[in-house]
Amino acid sequence: MEQNSDSRRRAYLTALSLEIHKKLLRAEASPSQRRNLLQELFADVALEVDDRAKDVILSRASDAIAPVEKGSRNRLCFYDVLSEHFVQVPEDGKPILDLIVKLWSQSFASHIFALLFHKWLFEIKVEDSEKLLRYSSALVQGSTNVFWYASSTTQTKQPSLVLVLAALSCSDRLIHLNRFMIFLPHQYLLEDVALDQSRLTKLVIQAQRDLFLLLSRFIFFYNAVDGLDSFLNHFPAFPTSFLVGGPADIFVIELTDQLQKLKVEPVLLHYLSQIKVLQGLELRMTTSTRLKTCLYSFTSPGGPMYPTRTVRHAAWDALDALFPTRDKGREEYYRLCTRMASETTSIGWAVPSTSHQSVLSADVSMVLDVGTVVLLLYGHIGFNLYLSWDNIQTMEVQRDLQLSKKIVVPLTDN
Repeated sequence: MEQNSDSRRRAYLTALSLEIHKKLLRAEASPSQRRNLLQELFADVALEVDDRAKDVILSRASDAIAPVEKGSRNRLCFYDVLSEHFVQVPEDGKPILDLIVKLWSQSFASHIFALLFHKWLFEIKVEDSEKLLRYSSALVQGSTNVFWYASSTTQTKQPSLVLVLAALSCSDRLIHLNRFMIFLPHQYLLEDVALDQSRLTKLVIQAQRDLFLLLSRFIFFYNAVDGLDSFLNHFPAFPTSFLVGGPADIFVIELTDQLQKLKVEPVLLHYLSQIKVLQGLELRMTTSTRLKTCLYSFTSPGGPMYPTRTVRHAAWDALDALFPTRDKGREEYYRLCTRMASETTSIGWAVPSTSHQSVLSADVSMVLDVGTVVLLLYGHIGFNLYLSWDNIQTMEVQRDLQLSKKIVVPLTDN
């Protein structure tokens, strides 16, 4: 009985693999429809498995595939079972992988690779160093894209979604996916890759850095802050660490950059509610100032962030938790600096944030922030000195006039 169940499950997953392969062949053969077909395939593999398919995939006799990632969601998506299947049966995934490689430059190709082959990359040995470099880059890029799909949703806890969405158009499916689905098994990338040195070292060093920068941005979104200390302890070495600081500084820089890019209020509130976990981190003064300036930008209505009342209150709560000693004069000063520096710091966000250049970008932006503050400070001092010097000159002129009135005696005829 157990053998029959396993055979049935494997036959079902093999049939799914063939359907994916057929759709990729169609995308390769029709350049005009390529983007739509890949977008449709991406939506298909991210959908939740329906009940009938679950009976086949998750049979009582088979424990090969874990149905749930603990603590993250209570659903099983097609990429969950297919990514595990391609590890157990690599020959079913090879034709799909070969076609994805041919379509590397197309939209959604890296998305599909990240969903289907994120486990295969770490469980199956890749001999060719060039292929390993390409796969590593594709994993980070694809993960970045699907993470952004997840964080652009208006909810952080989504209800169930069944495969009936497959009958919808591709654009409708993506709208529903944006609203209801959490993409990518983040727990695998965090716990089984980032915190496992044997798997992490399978990536090239630059991909390791990019993966940690990516996870730094989304670790709050997936409620994974409990493992923050272990995550920081496993941070790879960065060549810019002498400029920006250690792992904690790099993590906070990436998190700050992410906060400034979030546009969805529930997601931003979720981040602000989790940010209190940063209490006790040893940060450089520039990093701490950067975080404080970012939070202050959410406390005032209007530009540059235009926060709602709820976001402003959440930002004040975060400031009270992280920086309990505050005074009103310093708060107004930070607000003034934030508004005046908003245009200047936009230079720092021109570099894509999911690469190693984001740390340099953040550092340049921090220098601009500090430079703006210094200019404001010196400008204020200089203006006061100018007023003082002008007052001194005015006083001297008045004194000379008074003396001249006393000394000059009008002439009279004798």
